[in-house]
Amino acid sequence: MKKITGLLLILMLAFTAGARAQTPGQAQAQPKPSAPPKTGAAGPKAGAGTSRSPFDRALLRPAMLKDQAPDTYQVKFETTRGDFTVAVTRAWAPIGADRFYNLVKHHFYDNASVFRVVPSFVAQFGLSAYPMVSLAWQRATIKDDPVTQTNKRGYLTFATAGPNTRTTQIFINLKDNAGLDGQGFAPFGAVDTAGMKVVDMFYDQYGDNTPRDFQELITTQGKAYLDKNWPKLDSIKSATLVGAAASPAPAKPAAPKPKPATAAAKPQ
Repeated sequence: MKKITGLLLILMLAFTAGARAQTPGQAQAQPKPSAPPKTGAAGPKAGAGTSRSPFDRALLRPAMLKDQAPDTYQVKFETTRGDFTVAVTRAWAPIGADRFYNLVKHHFYDNASVFRVVPSFVAQFGLSAYPMVSLAWQRATIKDDPVTQTNKRGYLTFATAGPNTRTTQIFINLKDNAGLDGQGFAPFGAVDTAGMKVVDMFYDQYGDNTPRDFQELITTQGKAYLDKNWPKLDSIKSATLVGAAASPAPAKPAAPKPKPATAAAKPQ
């Protein structure tokens, strides 16, 4: 009996000692916070799920694009027929040269079609591939420049719909078109001789055999309309500033030659 009582006493003392060894309220150890994920190591990639504009958004605000062009500069055109370079001389037509400089700087002409090519006359482009951009520039007109150069083969000139209506459309003279000088068409640059071999290859079989609202349809529907309905047209892959051109001696102002307006040189 005494042995049993002694054994019970030992067990009770052991239990009491163990209970005192555990601090009241002691919490279990918490898991360590997981290390923050490294940038790009996990999760969606930066920019995932967001759409990138196919054009420079600055083009939607024509009034903000007012940089003055250098005295001379060059523009490289990469097209579906090959590449050519345009040398611009600001003194020839300062307002037009500045407008062209800003358009090229912000890649207005990238992906645009050469939508009008009339054999032995002009190759015309300058309606954006993107309707939002074309619509933004519809009323962004600039004043006319005095005509100081003649419309020789290879010279670039803004198309017009009348006095002081130049916006973004440009034509390259495919032959000497001196008859345009007296109508206010002021050249501002020229394609190099080798480049005209490329320009001469632009698809010209559509000519002016297009709908009356052809340019309106391009403006509102963009390149998608041309690709679907006029698939053989050539296009400009890119037009970029590539450096200053040699400064040629400015030619004497061309004498005015008033003649009836030539509808073919103006936007339809």
